[in-house]
Amino acid sequence: MFPLRIAFETDDVPLHEVQNLLTITQHAIDDLNDFSAHHLRLLISDTQNGTVDESDFKDNKHMDKSSEDIALTVRLVAEASGSTPHAELQTYASILDVYFTSNQMPSPSSTSSPLATFIANELQKVFTEEQAALAFLLSANNVQSTKTKVPSSDVHKMLSRRMTRSFKYAPTYHLTFSLFAATGAPSSWDVESALQVYMAPLLESLAPISNFTVDTQLQLYASFSPSIRQPDFNTEHHAWTLRKEDLSGFINAAEWPLSPSIGVGPTINFILYVPASDQSPLQIEENGGNSWLVPQWGGIQILNPSTGFESASIASALSVDDLRKTMYTFSHQLLSLLGIPESPSSLPIRLSTLTRVRAAHLIFSASSTLGALARLTKTLPSISIPDTVAKATSQTLSHLHQACNDLKDGRFHSALGHARVAEAEAERAFFERSMVGQVYFPDEHKVAVYLPLLGPVAVPLTMAALKELKAIRQKRSLTGA
Repeated sequence: MFPLRIAFETDDVPLHEVQNLLTITQHAIDDLNDFSAHHLRLLISDTQNGTVDESDFKDNKHMDKSSEDIALTVRLVAEASGSTPHAELQTYASILDVYFTSNQMPSPSSTSSPLATFIANELQKVFTEEQAALAFLLSANNVQSTKTKVPSSDVHKMLSRRMTRSFKYAPTYHLTFSLFAATGAPSSWDVESALQVYMAPLLESLAPISNFTVDTQLQLYASFSPSIRQPDFNTEHHAWTLRKEDLSGFINAAEWPLSPSIGVGPTINFILYVPASDQSPLQIEENGGNSWLVPQWGGIQILNPSTGFESASIASALSVDDLRKTMYTFSHQLLSLLGIPESPSSLPIRLSTLTRVRAAHLIFSASSTLGALARLTKTLPSISIPDTVAKATSQTLSHLHQACNDLKDGRFHSALGHARVAEAEAERAFFERSMVGQVYFPDEHKVAVYLPLLGPVAVPLTMAALKELKAIRQKRSLTGA
C-alpha cells in the first residue's frame, strides 16, 4: 500500500472553507483513482507550526507527522482576477501552487466543484507516472490488488526500457569521471571544482536513497576503439560523424583504464572524450548529438574543441565554465541510469517516487530470495542450516514486516531503510558459504567422489573374507566326514 499525504496550506481562506474544499476534492480523487494500492490522502497543513490537522481524517491518525512524509504541498493562492483556476508545479520543491478566485470556492452545501475537480485532475497528473511504475512493478511480481491498474502498452514499453537501462538498486554507487583526449591537450581539467558546483547538490539530494563515492582520471592520446568504423566526414553538416550502431563499441576497453571493480558498489562511468582537432566536430550521424547512454554502464559525452569551450585556455586545460554543459549532461545521464522517472517536472517529487519504487522493489527482491531459500531446504532435506542463516532469515522477516508497515503508514524513507536491510540479510542467508558447498555437493556427489577411493580398500577385504568363508566351509566338511 502506498498512501501519499497531500498537505493543503493557505493564509487567505478560512479553515472551514478549506475543509469543505478538501472533502469534495478527496471524493473527486477517489473517483478518478483506478489503482487501489496507490491513493492520495488530503490533509490540512498548519503553516504556523508545521504540523498537520488530521482531526477529520481518522484513517490517517497513525501517520508520522514529519514533513519528509508529506508527498506534496498544495498552496492555495487567491487572486482578484485573471485566468483561473490554474496550477504551477515548482521545479525544485514539492509544491503545487493553485491559483483561484474567491467565487470559485464551493459553498458548504455543494457536493461537487469545478475547482475541486481541477485540483483532483492536477494531482492525478502529478503522480500518473508513479502509479504506472508501481503497477508495473506489482504486476511483474504477480501481486494482485483489489483494483489493479494495468499500464497501457506504450507505458509498459517505456517502463521496460527504463528497467533495462537503469542499474539494479545498490546502497552505494561508485562514480568514475574520465577525461580521454585524442591528443596531448587538454592535459588538465578542473573537475573537482566542477563536481562540487554542478554535481554535489544532486548527489546530496540522492543521499536518502543511495550513497556515492567519486573518483576522476585523465588519459592523453586515447584513441577510441579500433573495432568500430572510423568516422566519416559529412560535407552537408561539415562534421565528422559516428554511426548509431557503432556507439555501443565506442569504448576502447583494451586501452582505457575503466575497471568495473573500483569502490564498494557498482561503478557508473562518465566519459568526456575530446577528439583531435583534425577530426572535429565529431557527432552522431543520425541526430547530430554528441552524448549517449550505455545501459547499465554509464554515459559518454563528446566535447568538440571548435564548439565546446568557453574559456581562452582551451589548449592545455578545461575550466569549470568549460565543463558546465558536460556536467549538466552527466547529471541527466545519472538520473536516467538510476531509474528516476521523467515526470513530473519537480525533481523532489521524482526522487520521492524513486524512494517508493525502490522500497517496493527491495521488498519483492528480499521476499523472492527468501522463498528460493525455503524451496532449497525442502528440495535438499539433508542440508544442515547454520545458526547464521537462521538469524539472517529471522532478521529478513522482521525488516520485511516493518517495511510493509512503514509503507502502509506513509513512512517511505523508513520503509526503504528496512527494505534495504531485509534484502541484504536475505542475500547473506542464501549465499552462506557453508550452505553453498552443501548445495553444490549433495550426498550423491560425495558417494561418487569417495567410491573410487574405497574400491582399492574394499577389494582386498572382500577377497580375504571370501577366503575365510571358504576355509570355514572346508573345515566343516572335514569334520562332518
